[in-house]
Amino acid sequence: MTAIDADHAPGPTLHLRGPVLTSYDRASGEVSQAGEAWVVGGRITYRRPGGEPDAVLDGWVLPGLVDAHCHVGLGPDGPVDAGTARAQAETDRDVGALLLRDAGSPADTRWVDDESDLPRIIRAGRHIARPRRYLRGVADEVEPDQLADAARLQARAGDGWVKLVGDWIDRESGDLAPCWPLEALRAAVAAAHEEGARVAVHTFSEAALPDLLAAGVDCLEHATGLTPETLSTVVEQGTAVTPTLVNIATFPDIAASGERKFPGYAAHMRALHATRRSVVADAADGGVRLLVGTDAGTALPHGLVAQEVAELGGCGLTPLDALDAATWGARDYLGRPVLAEGDPGDLVVYGADPREDVGVLASPSAVVLRGRVVGPRR
Repeated sequence: MTAIDADHAPGPTLHLRGPVLTSYDRASGEVSQAGEAWVVGGRITYRRPGGEPDAVLDGWVLPGLVDAHCHVGLGPDGPVDAGTARAQAETDRDVGALLLRDAGSPADTRWVDDESDLPRIIRAGRHIARPRRYLRGVADEVEPDQLADAARLQARAGDGWVKLVGDWIDRESGDLAPCWPLEALRAAVAAAHEEGARVAVHTFSEAALPDLLAAGVDCLEHATGLTPETLSTVVEQGTAVTPTLVNIATFPDIAASGERKFPGYAAHMRALHATRRSVVADAADGGVRLLVGTDAGTALPHGLVAQEVAELGGCGLTPLDALDAATWGARDYLGRPVLAEGDPGDLVVYGADPREDVGVLASPSAVVLRGRVVGPRR
């Protein structure tokens, strides 16, 4: 049975005794909610069905959480086998992350789409990087004159996204440096857009951002190097940002590992770590679309979405804005359903109000995927 078929397959009738938190208006700060809802045939409805439900779920209901930057099928040493990839996806599912944007992976995970108990994945194809300017064996490594063709190829391999590596350590300079000239970036972004794909780009440094933004990339991943000038451009252009703060927390360890050979790089990484919260706070104050992403699958394990939401709160975001980055707003940005009438029954139930304390995201009382209760496993 395919994932699409599973959405329409017969299944249990679930009664959600809410509140069901259906949407959030960032401008007004208002949350729309319903007192109750049902899941019938794998779909949300606000019309009471006939008969008795198969199960009643009490609590606060959110759309399935989003991890907008992770890597199913990728581990610290490169691609992993299908069993390991399944375990990664199950770990995300059990914490309520039911929509994953796989921000680059060399592994073929299309088989996940046929598994009705695994999260939905939006793929970005394979990372595109300069030779010897990214993790070994992970990226499609090309020179600048090949970048546009590579972007077109990965756009066709993905689900509406392409992932570029915008900067990385340059061994000659001993520090972070941009990977691509502006002309190559412009051609690559144009090629991806012509294929109907948006472009997400890995970037840590300050120096890479002006050209990336001038080329019209759609989403900045990490974006620790944002300055007042580049942030102004981000706001003006409507560029999204995925801060991956649980990943940025590893910068001091990365700096220590590179200290002996690249002291300038180490100092730069520590400086970016020191300003990480103020960078995110300034982006939030400017109205930037922030997305929750963990960067799970390389150095970090899966299942960290609740920690990432908490990190956003530590940057001064309100609980609602932090939740929005992991639920309503993230799904809207990625073009996926929320909890409207007829939407797929992908949702998470909590025993306390997440609008009061985002810490409750770490302990869902029920996870419902395609209309069936699938977790959590404890």
